[in-house]
Amino acid sequence: MLSTDLVLSGPPFVHLPLLDRMAPARDAGFTGMSLMPGDVWGLERQGMAASDIAARMADHGLSVMEIDCTACWLPAHRVAGDDAPMATLLRSLTPERVVETAARIGAPSLTVVEMMGMTPSLDEAAEAFAHVCDLAAGHGLRAHIEFLPFGGIPDLATAWAIVQAAGCANGGLTLDSWHFFRSGSSLELLRSIPGDRIHTVQINDAPTRASDDLMRETMNGRMLPGTGSFDLPGFIAAIDATGSTAPLSVEIFSSELAQQPMADAIRDWAGSALSVVAQARKEART
Repeated sequence: MLSTDLVLSGPPFVHLPLLDRMAPARDAGFTGMSLMPGDVWGLERQGMAASDIAARMADHGLSVMEIDCTACWLPAHRVAGDDAPMATLLRSLTPERVVETAARIGAPSLTVVEMMGMTPSLDEAAEAFAHVCDLAAGHGLRAHIEFLPFGGIPDLATAWAIVQAAGCANGGLTLDSWHFFRSGSSLELLRSIPGDRIHTVQINDAPTRASDDLMRETMNGRMLPGTGSFDLPGFIAAIDATGSTAPLSVEIFSSELAQQPMADAIRDWAGSALSVVAQARKEART
């Protein structure tokens, strides 16, 4: 079953210094955090060693659960022009840099995404993902693809095919409920995936009607688990059925919540997520 030691996703709080996120995360009931490479690089530029960052998190009762993300891993990414979305930032997130960062900070894994709108062939993606996995394996780390409905790897079926074709023991998937439901991915397929290939899970909710601009919605319109339209109990139950013991992260991008102090914004995140998990397991028992 999914772990109920909850992880706070880092990307929604990129505007806040990492050291300022730790106490609110702990106080809201989280036991781990995902970090972005820039979180680590920024503090290292200020003279703080990665080991000291991890120690500061440990002092707050928090573990580093993953580095999110490497986004410049396909051959087409490396030659992308500045007209690609967020090209300057994403080109800096190479597997080599991100894997080394994850190793320095003591993260167990790293996320792999396609956000530049490049649609690779299966062979091309599998070879490139295998390269990321090999780099990660050299440090005892796992790598997991997070599919995005507005990217070149748009759904669970596509991501799972790449993981299978890559054939790496440390390669797997990140499952985000927003991406899962907005991509029309299948709960039946999800239930068929071996649990040890589901490395991380992110939970959130959304209104019934999808926005015409999915990128804008994913970055501004997510909701607390259980307050929207997604079949989150079904999503959790399907993952539980695989035997996955992946960590469960709460990731909510919301323009409304972004206006609040972090402690106020995340106060109900852990409780909402745990309520959904409890509901899923109650329904599964009955």
